[in-house]
Amino acid sequence: MTASLNFNDNDRYALEKRAIAASFSAAAASYDANAFLQQEVGNRLLQRLDLMKLNPQRVLDIGSGTGSCTRALQKRYPKARVFGLDLAMGMAAEAQHRRGWFAREQYLCGDAEALPFSTGSLDLVVSNLAFQWLSQPEPAFTEIQRVLKPEGLLLFASFGPDTLKELRTAWAQVDDRIHVNRFMDMHDVGDAMVRARLADPVMDMEMLVLTYQQVPALLRELKGIGAHNINAGRRHALTTPAQLKKMMQVYESFRRPDGSVPATWEVVYGHAWGTEVRARPTGNAHEFAMPVAQIPIRRKQP
Repeated sequence: MTASLNFNDNDRYALEKRAIAASFSAAAASYDANAFLQQEVGNRLLQRLDLMKLNPQRVLDIGSGTGSCTRALQKRYPKARVFGLDLAMGMAAEAQHRRGWFAREQYLCGDAEALPFSTGSLDLVVSNLAFQWLSQPEPAFTEIQRVLKPEGLLLFASFGPDTLKELRTAWAQVDDRIHVNRFMDMHDVGDAMVRARLADPVMDMEMLVLTYQQVPALLRELKGIGAHNINAGRRHALTTPAQLKKMMQVYESFRRPDGSVPATWEVVYGHAWGTEVRARPTGNAHEFAMPVAQIPIRRKQP
């Protein structure tokens, strides 16, 4: 679902963007040490390119962070020009700092909703766990559709609404404020791709569960990657020690028989092509566009 934005909504979203950029910039130096999940999902995402017959000349990695996926894309396509783009200046600077002397990839600080590329100039756009930070995905998808060549590919991973469900449940027993970011259902993301005129969208998801010895280890990891709560309904006052203690006590109800506490992540994968067409040749067969309600959904369990 897409809601129209009035002036106040736009102003609030602009503030949220700045808050997101500032949070991830501050976490740039500590990000990789705490981003096991992000790196694992990035690896799984790029493995999907093994199934695509692509020879891209220009590639964009949106939400490139410290450059892990960008470097992997450059290694996969050594003759291509590969760009990494991140909203957070600190992340773009960190990625540039880690760039080798003879590396070909380039890093930019920019907004997914206003891409600094000309129309029809990119063959491949990849995004690993960045779209969940968008207020609505459709403006970014519209920009991606603009910059992709008709035969270009969008491939991305994002988070779904069951992400951190244990943490969300625990905080719900403390107060009625929003403490954990809300993430869009993959069907709504698919709808947004169709409205943006991206072709032949396919989506699937899997549940990944990380385990910790204690709840504070999860909280430190979230802080280390800059994943702060930016929802409008979040609590602006400082969390008191008593509130934090109560939340962790509730979280203990999820502790497993082996002594670990789980954190669930719903990972949503999607891909689509650059131009809305009725049929796309694939060898001797044809793959036809279809309504979103008929988009094939594949669900994986841990």
